[in-house]
Amino acid sequence: MEIGIDSFAASFNDGKGAKESSEDAIANVLERIELADKVGLDVFGIGEHHRKDMLDSATAVILAAAAARTKRIRLTSAVAVLSAADPVRVFQSFATLDLISKGRAEMVVGRGSSTEAFPLFGYSLHDYDELFSEKLDLLLKIRDNEFVTWSGKFRPALDNLPVYPRPLQNPLPIWLGVGGTPESFVRAGTLGLPLMVAVIGGETHRFRPLIDLYKQAGAKAGHSQEKLKVGLHSLGYVANTTDEAIKDFYPGYAQTMNTIGRERGWPMMTRERFEAQLGSQGALLVGSPEEVAEKILRHSEALGGISRLTFQMDVASTPNPKILQAIELIGSKVSPLINKS
Repeated sequence: MEIGIDSFAASFNDGKGAKESSEDAIANVLERIELADKVGLDVFGIGEHHRKDMLDSATAVILAAAAARTKRIRLTSAVAVLSAADPVRVFQSFATLDLISKGRAEMVVGRGSSTEAFPLFGYSLHDYDELFSEKLDLLLKIRDNEFVTWSGKFRPALDNLPVYPRPLQNPLPIWLGVGGTPESFVRAGTLGLPLMVAVIGGETHRFRPLIDLYKQAGAKAGHSQEKLKVGLHSLGYVANTTDEAIKDFYPGYAQTMNTIGRERGWPMMTRERFEAQLGSQGALLVGSPEEVAEKILRHSEALGGISRLTFQMDVASTPNPKILQAIELIGSKVSPLINKS
């Protein structure tokens, strides 16, 4: 199983109540990617938001800077909000990243759970799914063809036009990032795209029927089971002991979830609700290396086997030294425990 980290390049507290400068926050993200590469993690993803407290609006730029400072780790979006972007420019950016990184670029594309990109780039949320479906179709055509003929509703047509540069990898890996909508799982299976499931809360095991739906759709479309890979993007944090992990993670996590919850109408995050998600089927991967590794393996078995797991730690506003320690532990202890022969 591939193990990695996802980040929103968030501006964290510095551990003393002050907020990091944007310059320091970007420097810290690059430091984390370098360390993840050094300790043998497989993948590092950068999200896409257009908010004051998240600095990941130009995902490919951050990943390109990381590519110049790393050697083996794969570099991906997590996710690229394709609905509000031009597929030609998205492909060009990640094809360039692939050349810079010598074949280590990937994309995870999705509709996006944060909606601020839609008005910013002149799109309507009423077209939420239609935009994504059309733009995904164009992106895949560009990936598979140097010269592209295509027409749609939201973008000017292409009439046998070339798209450059071409990536080193052929094909450039494109994963489909999904939440909990059955139609999204079916779409990924029908297209034969690997699936990245965002597990934000609740019980991870509840996704088994949707993953089965994905694999059934893929098989019906003629795709091999080996092609239908499943990954999990999970909120988590690792420390030397479970008590230490909870102490480091919970305060910032509760604050962030309550801030987002006020925007989206979620119930308040309480210590009781937090601890419920630490249980055997709960979504949070927070604890000691041994406890977290056991939980990941339990999730994988319950979901019929997963091929990639990425930790999202930005939600807890944890100071950079603590995040670096967690990355070190994930690389040196969690990954070996999961992948031991």
